[in-house]
Amino acid sequence: MSGPDRLYTYTGCGLQIYLEGVLTTLSQSNGKYKYDYATIPFLAELFKLSVSSFFLWKECQSSSPPRMTKEWRSVRLYLVPSMIYLIHNNVQFATLTYVDPSTYQIMGNLKIVTTGILFRLVLKRKLSNLQWMAIVLLAVGTTTSQVKGCGDGPCDSLFSAPLQGYMLGILSACLSALAGVYTEYLMKKNNDSLYWQNVQLYMFGVIFNMGWLIYGDFKAGFELGPWWQRLFNGYSITTWMVVFNLGSTGLLVSWLMKYSDNIVKFAVLVFVDKMAYLTDLALSLHTLSMLYIYA
Repeated sequence: MSGPDRLYTYTGCGLQIYLEGVLTTLSQSNGKYKYDYATIPFLAELFKLSVSSFFLWKECQSSSPPRMTKEWRSVRLYLVPSMIYLIHNNVQFATLTYVDPSTYQIMGNLKIVTTGILFRLVLKRKLSNLQWMAIVLLAVGTTTSQVKGCGDGPCDSLFSAPLQGYMLGILSACLSALAGVYTEYLMKKNNDSLYWQNVQLYMFGVIFNMGWLIYGDFKAGFELGPWWQRLFNGYSITTWMVVFNLGSTGLLVSWLMKYSDNIVKFAVLVFVDKMAYLTDLALSLHTLSMLYIYA
């Protein structure tokens, strides 16, 4: 892929990651979801599976068929990241009920920290001293950006958002990094077609998310009926934009994992969180903070 194409891909990925938090927040009503947010990852996985299946079919029609490893011992490896992404996607929606989009994006920087650590522990990939220094500074900057000033008034909390939001945000960062590093390992372990690898990943994603919806029905005693009868209840245009954005972001990220790496993916977040904060600043949702500039 040429340099300009890479730039477009990185820019598109960054824009979609930025919109992820904004659209999800806009889809809320009075800080709550009118729809069952567990249906969003399910529909996003279904969208990604459909798109990947189509392009895999196109590849199979070409004169040189794509390479596809079909042994179960290889296919079963995709069970792990699919399960992690299931948990991460649901944690992500819960996080955004406690924090605003810019705070969510700032905390997303912690993914770079956890990814760097996992790169060293899991993939045995060495990072330079400069990279480690950048990771430490990023962690410190992310933390200090959330410290609020109390001024002359009483200070009920040291941080600018509820503690639950930070705990969920940290969990989300750890899950995202773990799934990302593991998926990158799978994507690069052989020369299989990217679309075939995606089909395996998203197939399990659809199955697990469907299982999660069924579990929710049993937990609620089927009071609201089976999940497929209320799949689109409470959906709006913004909700559908959340589904499309989540799905298309996943497809772009899979390309980054196959042909680039997770550090590049998460480095995009550093730019994204600045976009989020400046947007909130323009909308007067925040005041300019020197701690944030440091971050």
